[in-house]
Amino acid sequence: MPSALDDEPQSIAIVRLRTGLGDLLCTLPALRALRRRLPRAYIALVTYPEMAEVAGRMRPWVDELIGFPGYPGIPERPPRRAQIAPFFQAARERRFDLALQMYGASRAAVEVTARIGARHTGGFLAHGDPAPEAAAWIPYPEHEHEIRRHLRLMGHLGAESSDEALAFPIRPGEAGPPVPGPYALLHPGATSPSRRWPTQRFAAVGDALAARGLRVAVIGTPDEHETAGSVAAAMRARCLDLCGRTDLGALAALLHRAALLVGNDSGPAHLAAAVGTPSVTIFLSGDPVRWAHDPARHRVARVQVECNPCPHLSCPIDHRCASGVTVAQVLAEARAVLGRRHRMSACVSTSAGSAST
Repeated sequence: MPSALDDEPQSIAIVRLRTGLGDLLCTLPALRALRRRLPRAYIALVTYPEMAEVAGRMRPWVDELIGFPGYPGIPERPPRRAQIAPFFQAARERRFDLALQMYGASRAAVEVTARIGARHTGGFLAHGDPAPEAAAWIPYPEHEHEIRRHLRLMGHLGAESSDEALAFPIRPGEAGPPVPGPYALLHPGATSPSRRWPTQRFAAVGDALAARGLRVAVIGTPDEHETAGSVAAAMRARCLDLCGRTDLGALAALLHRAALLVGNDSGPAHLAAAVGTPSVTIFLSGDPVRWAHDPARHRVARVQVECNPCPHLSCPIDHRCASGVTVAQVLAEARAVLGRRHRMSACVSTSAGSAST
């Protein structure tokens, strides 16, 4: 059966209208497969300008970021309406050979893809929606991992790959704040409250890690200062508060040198997978089927309740998915991922008691 890439398109616009670090990192295996199939094509990533730093690390799989002004029906950012028409005019003038909708099951994203004016289009459709060009579109694989759903699209287009590895190049000179090693990092923040495990429990995990000989530091964005500070203040052991002190490259370097990351389901968990750092990710409202990584190095701490995963940014009831995850459970996953290097068995009984219920 002919594939959508058989005519060797020379210019491709990838419509990936996301603002999450994890979203873009999980797209990388698909972009790598596309580049292997079309080594001479010019590949542009259409997404928000604030993701330029991430896109810059995606070379040689991406050649350019085209700044997206937003669009009605795309919820990531309010649309800058005065810039929408000039954006599409400039895109049409580029005369792309192919535009791929890699946002999700979104009619608005299909509209964006069509308005770019490429010679051909393809990508994801909501189930039941008609395909503009049948050979190049597939129903959005709702129940697959974020990496695999994009690889499935690439396979459909004719760029088969089973390589699911993430990557994030660390540039020369990027080191991050000095932390005497070996050390563990805690990331208690997340963009939505429904994905944040209680800070007191993060502090208990930090104390247990410190009791086993690991230095402990807390990381996060400038917006997460209050959350990170609460963890550092609640710990009995000394904790370095590095929240807001690292740009993306420095954070990657800091993670790369760490023995362990313990954090919520958020960007640093994916960055840890990309740089090869063992991790424990606490999943609350989020879906590990979609976002968890190789369990040999990246463990999941989670309790199944009747309402998770859920779409709520703030829990409308009692946040039982958070209260059900105990300190002892998180430390057991840390022990599993660290193995003999830093045995954790003693700290479950000595440090988890008061915070594990």
